Amino acid sequence: MIAQPERKIALWHLGVAYTAFLIGTLMGVLQVFIRNDALQLPAWLDYYQILTAHGVLLALIYTTFFIFAFFITGMSKSLGSFGPKVRLFSWIGLWVTLLGTVMATVMIVAGEASVLYTFYAPLKANGFYYVGLALVIVGTWISSFALVGHYMVWRRNNKGQLSPLFAFMTVTTIVLWIIACLGVVATVLFQYIPWAFGWTDTINVELSRSLFWYFGHPLVYFWLLPAYIAWYTIVPKLLGVKVFSDSLARLAFVLFILFSIPVGFHHQLTEPGISNFWKFLQVVLTFMVIVPSLMTAFSMFATFEISGRKKGGTGLFGWFKKLPWRDVRFTSIFIAMAFFIPGGAGGIINASFQLNEVVHNTLWIVGHFHITVGTPVAMTFMGLTFWLIPYLTGRRFTKRMQRLGFVQIITWSIGMLLMSTAQHVLGLMGAPRRTAYSGYNDHPSAMEWFDGIISNHVTMAIGGTILFLSAMILMYMVIMTMFVSPKAETPEQMVEFPLAESDMSNTPKWLENWWIWIGIAAALIIIAYAIPLTHMIQHAPPGSKGFITW
Repeated sequence: MIAQPERKIALWHLGVAYTAFLIGTLMGVLQVFIRNDALQLPAWLDYYQILTAHGVLLALIYTTFFIFAFFITGMSKSLGSFGPKVRLFSWIGLWVTLLGTVMATVMIVAGEASVLYTFYAPLKANGFYYVGLALVIVGTWISSFALVGHYMVWRRNNKGQLSPLFAFMTVTTIVLWIIACLGVVATVLFQYIPWAFGWTDTINVELSRSLFWYFGHPLVYFWLLPAYIAWYTIVPKLLGVKVFSDSLARLAFVLFILFSIPVGFHHQLTEPGISNFWKFLQVVLTFMVIVPSLMTAFSMFATFEISGRKKGGTGLFGWFKKLPWRDVRFTSIFIAMAFFIPGGAGGIINASFQLNEVVHNTLWIVGHFHITVGTPVAMTFMGLTFWLIPYLTGRRFTKRMQRLGFVQIITWSIGMLLMSTAQHVLGLMGAPRRTAYSGYNDHPSAMEWFDGIISNHVTMAIGGTILFLSAMILMYMVIMTMFVSPKAETPEQMVEFPLAESDMSNTPKWLENWWIWIGIAAALIIIAYAIPLTHMIQHAPPGSKGFITW
């Protein structure tokens, strides 16, 4: 079992994560009813307040705290207990991140930061909101350096050996995160904070957005890669087989470092001021990210087939029937993988020049976000939660919890399918994103969004309601397994950390030479960003003052 100090640190992270999850999902269900003109908020609460809270608390806070809980637990499991310094800095990282979270949330609740999850300038929040965001990043860096320090100690004590696959993938994700955060740190420290506190009068809007999206797209992979870690290292254990290919898994993660960072301009294809050449270059690099994703899909389905045939599956698809469908830990993750197929296809559409013109500022993007992050990532995290909390608390995951787990993932799947599909359809019909309800003076095109016995907006509200109910089931399970369920009294009742074996005998050691991959990543970033960012600085317009529209 994990050592007691690491157990406490991980449980604190999970506690904060699910507190943010609870508030964020409540804000989400309010949104779909407001967009359907079925709910009026009180005067002291604004739609853009709850939209900001929903995005920040779910997309940034829930994911970040959950990911570090998973990393802390897995690194302790794969590399051994933390040393005193690693534990100290893990605690410091937790408290700094929590302080930043509280500061940013207070500003949102106070109506001082309704700038949405992307906090685009020239919308201007209270300066302390940006200070809070900066502390969140600093806190995660402290926690990251603690985990990297634990990894370096292991490497020093095991010279010439490849690290365990879980540890390698964790460090890869941390390297990606630290490099990606450089963009948002630069814009928050040197643009937003001086501007918000009145130390400068204007802000370079185009530069701020470009630095945000330098961070914003690899942020998606900061969410996805922990899910991939679970797919590569946890799922095979649940299936009773080894990792399909250790070298393939490591190479896939290395490619994410190279190709997921210099691609931010594909989020800015509709913005002027960036030449088509640089947009095209980053679109090409965006499509390169498909390669490690396809490698992952190949590895996963190979793992499924090996397991199924090992259990007696015959014929072309006989192995499929032999998978452990009655194990909610596996079924939840399998459904998450299945949702990523249409989600990935939608990403190809969003990154394409001509198609992006059609869907960019519509609800299509919201639907895409939910079917990629809100399902593959979130449902994988839910599947991990089912055993991660009992593992940390020493409590049993009872048959009742197993049945509730199936109810939770089925309702989440149905709710997300309804809501996301409706958002995609509404996007194709021209319904805008980032807006509360509007009939546009009863314009015929806008009225089509609400037509029919069950309109797409009603479908979206039904899906959102089912999602909220599913979230409440999950919260009940979290509370029960954290505080109430009976303690495990025998080894058979204890929940394990299901970490699969990985054959490293044929894995080349150069895959763990970080200087090579960080160097190549830096070169690609310089090629993709140096000239256009220099142009934005040297030929900047006068800049914009701040606007508070709420």
